[in-house]
Amino acid sequence: MKKLVVVVCALIAMAASPVKEGLEVGDTAIDFKLKNVDGKTVSLADYKDAKGYIVIFDCNTCPYSKAYNQRIMDLNAKYAAKGIPVVAINANDPAASSGDSFEEMVRIAKQKKYMFPYLVDETQEIAKAYGATNTPHVFVLSKNLKVTYIGAIDDNSRKADAVTKRYVEDAADALLEGKAAPTPKTKAIGCGIKWKSA
Repeated sequence: MKKLVVVVCALIAMAASPVKEGLEVGDTAIDFKLKNVDGKTVSLADYKDAKGYIVIFDCNTCPYSKAYNQRIMDLNAKYAAKGIPVVAINANDPAASSGDSFEEMVRIAKQKKYMFPYLVDETQEIAKAYGATNTPHVFVLSKNLKVTYIGAIDDNSRKADAVTKRYVEDAADALLEGKAAPTPKTKAIGCGIKWKSA
């Protein structure tokens, strides 16, 4: 009887434990196949010569995303040629945020002349698998999809010229040198992702 009680208690404890959602530094991320603004499907596996990836959950509407827009373009300009491209993903539910429709994504990508893919996560499964909560929210991955950094782009969301710590750049530079990111995790600052209502 005592054994049965112990087993039942163990099962209850397991059921009560929260299911781990999202990635931590050192985990292996999943690849994805998502629609780009040009209508084609993109996955990380498409980048045969990549040394890593800067995956950014972003959107059209958040003031933080708008403030970081040029910095995201600059990250791609600096690191894509070195083998670490930016891949941006919009997971916002357009029913909750009409400015995040696919049509608006296409318009903004053309207007801003994005040189990186801007993908739509229609089911929001990739955002959930990665544990993205904000826009922008960055995941720096190695070539074999190991997570080396999670968090904010830098330490000043309001003023690019007042930045003192460039977390994503530091992580990308470290990745190119075969080293660990000097700051592996920070808090992503931005609007919450607009999830689909249940």
